[in-house]
Amino acid sequence: MTPGLERALSLIADVPDFPEPGILFKDITPLLDDATALGSVVEALAAPGRDDAGRPVVDKVLGMESRGFILGAPVALALGVGFVPVRKAGKLPRPTYAVSYALEYGEATLEVHQDALQPGDRVLLVDDVLATGGTAKATVDLVGMCGGSVHAVAMLMELSFLPGRAALDGVPLTTLLSV
Repeated sequence: MTPGLERALSLIADVPDFPEPGILFKDITPLLDDATALGSVVEALAAPGRDDAGRPVVDKVLGMESRGFILGAPVALALGVGFVPVRKAGKLPRPTYAVSYALEYGEATLEVHQDALQPGDRVLLVDDVLATGGTAKATVDLVGMCGGSVHAVAMLMELSFLPGRAALDGVPLTTLLSV
């Protein structure tokens, strides 16, 4: 890990008992507020979308609502490729594909525009936290519905005490911080 990335990750603040008692929330806003730190994180998250010579090997970056938008859009810019938002149900204006998945407290649905990817597009998925893996797995499924393939998943943090990695079933995964 580079000193710049190490410094960037040290800016993530712990907020106890948010959003409810017993939860230790990882607040990335101090990291986002520091341009140098954010740049280090963006470059590290873009790395799985490059070959050994530094050339992009993906056609698109997909970011999952909502902090995946904040991180995914600059990753797409760094790679010189387009960005595709993966949204909660009912937020996209044109025809969509949808995948519902279980949460510990209910169910959620994610959507992507049906024309977001071309058949054969290789994509990099970007988000802030890998926890149970439901959001990431649903997004992998959406990519498949569009005819694309997931080249890799890049996450800022992984909650290693939860089974998120297993939900990705062998999809290459890069995480910058494991907690």
